[in-house]
This record gives sequence, structure tokens and C-alpha cells, in this order.
Amino acid sequence: MKHSTTTQTRRSHRGPARRVGRSLALVLPVVLVLSGTLAVTRVNWTGSPAGSVLTASDITAQTAPKAAAHAPEDVLRDHLLSELHEKNPGVVLTHLQEAVNGHPSLARHCTSIARSLGRAAVRIYGASRAQSYARPVCDTSFATGVLAARG
Repeated sequence: MKHSTTTQTRRSHRGPARRVGRSLALVLPVVLVLSGTLAVTRVNWTGSPAGSVLTASDITAQTAPKAAAHAPEDVLRDHLLSELHEKNPGVVLTHLQEAVNGHPSLARHCTSIARSLGRAAVRIYGASRAQSYARPVCDTSFATGVLAARG
């Protein structure tokens, strides 16, 4: 009987430590996820001076009136169309790809911008010369714009 009493005593000493360990194992991941989420929301993603932190509601409030007047995709389209008069379509398509890579939010507008560039390139360079610059930028939308302007 002495043997069973010793085993019970040893197990009872492990009990509270095991319960604390299990509690930490359940609580610690939750705490880490929440603290990581809070840290990400407090990062200055704007590139403004380090003292200012912008929240999503601040961005919406600041950009709402401007968005109607000058949406980023419209500004990019206008810039690239004016650049098309000065440089060949290959350079302009490279700038479009760089803009989309630098600002992934523009990716959903890439197709329409590339089509606009294709149509404008036909007006400026002619159909066959414009087609020679076609590349797989935004799923070959430039080429689609060239073909649409031909017909």
C-alpha cells in the first residue's frame, strides 16, 4: 500500500502545474494573435511623419471627396496616355506594370487602362506598329485594345 500512496503523492504534485500549463497553452496563442493584430493596426502605413497614425476611417474621410474627382486609376490612365505621345508604347506598358506592382490596388483597373492605351496607340502609331508593342501586361489587354481600335 505504501507504493500506491507514493504514486498518488507524486501525481498530486503534477496536477496544478499541468493545469497551469494547459491553460497557458490555450490562452497564449489567443493573446499573441490579438497583440499582433493590434500592433499591425498601429503601424504607420501612410509614409507620413512617424508621429501620425492613420486609421481606415481617417483615410476614407480624407479621400472620399478626392476619389470622385481624381481616382488613382484615372490619374494613372491620364498620365500614361499623355506619356504615350512622348514615348513608345513599350515604355508606357512597362510603366503601367511598375505602377501595378507598386500599388496592387490598381491591379483591378490594369485591364481597362491597358485597353485604353492600346486604342490610343492605334490612333498615334497606326494599327500594325501599335500591335508590334503588344506584350502580356494585364492579360494582353493592350493587344485587345489595339484590335478593338482596328475594327
